[in-house]
Amino acid sequence: MAAKAYILIETQVGKSRDVATALRAMPGVPTVDIITGAFDIIVLVEAADMVSMADLVTGQVQSIPGVTRTITCVAA
Repeated sequence: MAAKAYILIETQVGKSRDVATALRAMPGVPTVDIITGAFDIIVLVEAADMVSMADLVTGQVQSIPGVTRTITCVAA
């Protein structure tokens, strides 16, 4: 069964557009929006399973330069 999650991302000041551009280039990321509020970006990610999801979040999303914090909300 496929896994889907929303990731709330906080970025360094002035880095939201750069981070959003990097996210849009990643496979498994159908939607990226810059938002207002406590977080700077919300991303929809899809993966084959939860192990792949964890690899996507911790191995790829969190390593993008400018990302300072993430919260992953897995869709039920």
